[in-house]
Amino acid sequence: MSLKDYLFTSESVSEGHPDKVCDRISDAIVDTFLAADPLARVACETLTTTNLIVLAGEVRGPAHVAENRDLLEKVAREAVRDIGYEQDGFHWQNAEVRIHLHAQSVDIAQGVDAAGNKDEGAGDQGIMFGYACDETDELMPAPIAFSHRILKSLAEARKGGAAGLLGPDSKSQVTLKYVDGRPVGATSVVVSTQHADAASSEDVRELVRQHVLGVLPEGWMCPEDEFYVNPTGRFVIGGPDGDCGLTGRKIIVDTYGGAAPHGGGAFSGKDPTKVDRSAAYAARYLAKNVVAAGLARKCTIQVSYAIGVSKPLSVYVDTHGTGRVDESKLATALCEVMDLSPRGIREHLSLSRPIYARTAAYGHFGRTPEADGGFSWERVDLVENLKSALGL
Repeated sequence: MSLKDYLFTSESVSEGHPDKVCDRISDAIVDTFLAADPLARVACETLTTTNLIVLAGEVRGPAHVAENRDLLEKVAREAVRDIGYEQDGFHWQNAEVRIHLHAQSVDIAQGVDAAGNKDEGAGDQGIMFGYACDETDELMPAPIAFSHRILKSLAEARKGGAAGLLGPDSKSQVTLKYVDGRPVGATSVVVSTQHADAASSEDVRELVRQHVLGVLPEGWMCPEDEFYVNPTGRFVIGGPDGDCGLTGRKIIVDTYGGAAPHGGGAFSGKDPTKVDRSAAYAARYLAKNVVAAGLARKCTIQVSYAIGVSKPLSVYVDTHGTGRVDESKLATALCEVMDLSPRGIREHLSLSRPIYARTAAYGHFGRTPEADGGFSWERVDLVENLKSALGL
C-alpha cells in the first residue's frame, strides 16, 4: 500500500551555481555546432573554478567551428557574461579559458551513423526515464516546480535591477506536506543566495521572502521558524570562485527533484543523437501526454537502448495505480504514436537545432514549448492519437 500522508522535498540551483555555469557553457557549445550543422556530434564537458574555464570532450562538425578556438572561447565567455559573473574571483572577461575538444572516436561514429540499410543507432547504451503527474499545471511534481520558480524569480529580479544586492549563485529547497497523496502546503523552505558584502542578513531574508510568497499558492507558506535564508549567515563568495563546477552534476535538479527514477545520464553538453538526452526528453513527452489525456494521474516511462542499435530494447510504463487503461496496452500504444528510435525521436521533436542553452537552468521539464522548437518535448499534441490508438 502506498503512503498517502507524508513530507517530500526537492531542491533547485540557479544558473549561477558552479555546476549550472558548466551546464550552460556546455550547452552553448552544443548550440554553436548545431547552428552550423544540424548533424554535428558534440560531447562537451566543462569545469570551472577560480577564474578558470576548461572545455573537454569529443566533437564532429564543420572545421570553422571545431577548429576555431577563438569562437569557442567567445561562446564560453558570453555564457558566463549572460549569467552575470563580473566578480574578482570569476569574471567573464578575465577568466582563463582552456579548450581540449578533439575529434569523435571513429569506433563510436561507426555504430551511431546510418549506413546502407543500417539506421542511425543510439549513441550509447543506457536507461532513460520520463515522468508526469497532475500536481501542477505543467504536470510536474510540485516541490521541484516551486523550487525552480523561486530561483527563477530571484534571477529575473537580479537581472532587472530589482535585487541588486544579490549575486548569481543560489539554491532553494522546498518541503511540501502531502495529505491523501496531494500537496497541501509547505512545511519548510530553504534559500541560500549569494549577496553583496554590505547586505545585511535581514535585508536578504526579506527580499527572498517576497519571492517565495509570490511563488507558493496562497496560504502555503511554511512557519516562520522553518523559513531558512542563508543558514550559515553569509554567502558573499560564490560561484566557481567558491566551489568547483562540473557539467552534469545536477541531474535530479534537471529532472523531477527525486519524485521519479533517473537513468543516471546527464543531459547538458550532448547532441541529440545521445539517448541520455533525447530519449529522456521523449519519455517525458510521452508521460506528459498520457497524463494530459486523462489516462492516468501519474505516469513513469522507462526506455532502454544499446549503442549502435536503432530500436529501443524495452519500453516500460507504470501509472502508479492511477491508470484508466491496462499498462501493457498503453506501452504498445505509445510505440504506435511515436517512433522511439534515435532518428525517430530526433525528427519527431525537431531536436537537431540550437535550442539547448536555455535548458541548462531551472529544469529541462515543466517548461513552455517555444516557437523555434525549444522545449518541444513539453507539447501535449499526442493526446488524441493516444486515445485513438487505445480505442477511446
